[in-house]
Parts: sequence; C-alpha cells; structure tokens
Amino acid sequence: MRHVVGRGHEACPAAGQPPLVIFDLDGVIYRGDTVLPYAADAVATLRRRGATVFYLTNNSTRTRESYSRKLTEMGIPTHPNEIMTSAYATALYFLENHLDGTTAYVIGEEGLVDELTRAGVRVLRGDENGPVESVVVGLDREFTYRKLLRAQQAILAGARFIATNGDLTFPVEEGKVIPGGGSLIAAVQAATSKAPLMIGKPESYAVERILQITGASPERTFMVGDRMDTDILAGRRMGLHTVLVLTGVTRAEDVESAPEEMRPEIVLPDLARLPEVVCTAP
Repeated sequence: MRHVVGRGHEACPAAGQPPLVIFDLDGVIYRGDTVLPYAADAVATLRRRGATVFYLTNNSTRTRESYSRKLTEMGIPTHPNEIMTSAYATALYFLENHLDGTTAYVIGEEGLVDELTRAGVRVLRGDENGPVESVVVGLDREFTYRKLLRAQQAILAGARFIATNGDLTFPVEEGKVIPGGGSLIAAVQAATSKAPLMIGKPESYAVERILQITGASPERTFMVGDRMDTDILAGRRMGLHTVLVLTGVTRAEDVESAPEEMRPEIVLPDLARLPEVVCTAP
C-alpha cells in the first residue's frame, strides 16, 4: 500500500490516456438510500479533470435505468450506459454464448428478469411451468422453499447453474448488513452439490466487458470498492489499481490479515481524497 502525496489540482493525467475509475455502489457511493459523504464531489471532480467514470455493482435487483435514476437523484448524474450490474453482465454472457432464445428459471428481482428478457431469454419464475435449460440465481427478497426446490430439481435434471454474484451480505444504513445474493446461491449449491458459474466480482467477466466498452487499459484503470473478497480481488486479477474505502463492510484492521491477493494498493477512509489518488498515480 502506498501513501498519497498531494500535487495540486491538475487534470488527470496531463498527457496520455485518461484514467478509468470503476466504482462499486453499495458501501462506496451510498448505503441503502443514503449517499455517502464526499461521493458526489469525488465523482464530479474526477469527471471535471477528465477521468472516465463507470459503476460496477454485484447487486442484480435493479435495472441500469433504475440505478441511473437513483444516482442522479443523489446528485450524481449518471447515464445507464455507464453502469454494469451483475444482471446485465449475466445477460451479456447469455448473448455471447448464443443462449438467447433458451429458457431460464430465475431466482431474482426486476433487474435480473429485465436484463435477461431484453437479451432474448425466456424467463420462468415462481411456479411457472416449462422445460428449464438454465437456472440463474441472484438476490431475491421473496425467496422461498418452493423456489429452492424448483431450482434444485432443474439443476439435478441437467440445467446450467449460473449465479450473478457471491456476496453473502451487503451494507445498508446505520452500519448494518443484510443477506446478499450469495446467501441464496449458497442454499442452491448446498441443495444440489453443484457449484455455479459465477458472473460478478471477483470473477473477471464484468470487468473485461467494461474495459471493452470504454477502451481503457488495465494500467490506467482504478477499481474502487469496499470489499476485498470481491472488488479488490477482481481488480488485482485484472491488473488494475485497487482502492479500498472503509465506508462499507471492511474495517481497517481487516486489511493486514487479508490474503495477499485481496490486499488493496491504497486504503482510504472515504472518497474525499480519491481524485488526488487517481490524478497523481504513476
């Protein structure tokens, strides 16, 4: 980990490829419906200095349009095309592997259902009948035993098992955490004794899609997150700069005891100094 030394307020960088900054959302930009201190200012400053900003969330419950509205209402104007969710990445996976037109049983909410439907996947939910070629699991706040049973039976009968992300929890207001999609995925995995194909962080698929969309190079890209086991690990696997902020689930004392591959390059208490970090990076 390196220390940050201030060098004024120059553009970042003065020459060469502009940096790409990929932000996680929950625990980095906001907690629940509360925007975190310095988040809006940090994003605005980075944009003003010429950086490209993108958002990557493992949360599959919302559409990109919904996230765009939420961020904009928080004072962070954002276009849907600047957002990558684990749901959208899953839809891209279906398209790239020519699985559009197939049928998937989905445990998930609006964001996941919408993205898969737009990708041409026939989505089955709840007690809807039909042959199942894939089971896709994300966060579902109406998860039931019947859904678990349906997913289990389809997978045991040969359906693909695809998961949006493995986050067991995610942060909300007042410093609390609630169960994440990974908790539901773990239940399906336990019921089937089969591991899923994981799409979201820390796997590289979604990050690769962002680099492809933006044309950015890994050495000029910063991954900013609050989790070492997803955000930081994903960034390190891809050779990105990694910045951990302590506004989400990770505490300062957790960093030194973390495995080497999960340790961030930089640790910040919040986003206040992030533009300085990005604009002075070697």
